[in-house]
Amino acid sequence: MSALVILFLLAASVAPKLAGAAVATETLRSLGWDPRHTLLIGLIELACVVLYAIPRTSVLGAVVTTGLLGGAIATQVRVDSPLFSHSLFGLYLGLLLWGGLWLRSADLRALFPVGGGARVSSNASGNSEGGNHGR
Repeated sequence: MSALVILFLLAASVAPKLAGAAVATETLRSLGWDPRHTLLIGLIELACVVLYAIPRTSVLGAVVTTGLLGGAIATQVRVDSPLFSHSLFGLYLGLLLWGGLWLRSADLRALFPVGGGARVSSNASGNSEGGNHGR
């Protein structure tokens, strides 16, 4: 899942901006952005993707990419783009981004357990934590 998000961001967003492709500059212009910011936005996106792709910095990458996606959502809402196809696209991408990170990070799964219910851990004496209160 993470690989799909990384490849999508690189191919559909970063590469056109870094190449100065007309599709990138015209899209930014239609959203109210000055096209001269295309390269800078592309470099920021690239930095976010690289941080996300490196396991040691993946959580930081997810956080800053989430901020970037929030700005994209705000821009789409500001220009009154269609809600489900344009405005919420950043939300869909963010869910995939965090979902992929959750799947590849045991620490994140421990922090945000989904499904499986509450887990009981044992302390050094073999007693379950929280299991003997009130006796």
